[in-house]
Amino acid sequence: MKILNIIIPLLLLMPLTSDAQCRAFSKNRCLPQLKGYTQNDTYNSALLAPGDVVDQALTFYAGREYRLVVCAHPILGEVAFEVTDTHGEKIFEGMACSEACENATNKLDFKMTQTQQLIIKIKVPKTDSEFMHEGCVTIMSGFKGSK
Repeated sequence: MKILNIIIPLLLLMPLTSDAQCRAFSKNRCLPQLKGYTQNDTYNSALLAPGDVVDQALTFYAGREYRLVVCAHPILGEVAFEVTDTHGEKIFEGMACSEACENATNKLDFKMTQTQQLIIKIKVPKTDSEFMHEGCVTIMSGFKGSK
């Protein structure tokens, strides 16, 4: 019974700990890449594993200049992402990986001509490893000018 009194609270705290780790990762690794832009109020981060594919819809407003940044924990390898409109037309393709990666194209600067939603699809590469390592992936956007 004493073991259950220890294990149950630990299991309940684990999601909070992973969220805190992703927030710290986002603040330290992603936020500096928005330099010169005001961060949007939304926080888009998830703990992902090899083989995961996730879509996130974000709204961008006409007349504003934006920077979109995708950051991925180095343990996940070269995380691919693409930006499409709601009709599936590809706008941008990028790669988020560690600083050592020469293929990193994890930032997109653009100006919206009309208000619309864009879909950011994240693809974490599969691995042959016996161990499934999870890592944070964050999508941040910022804009120039006033709200």
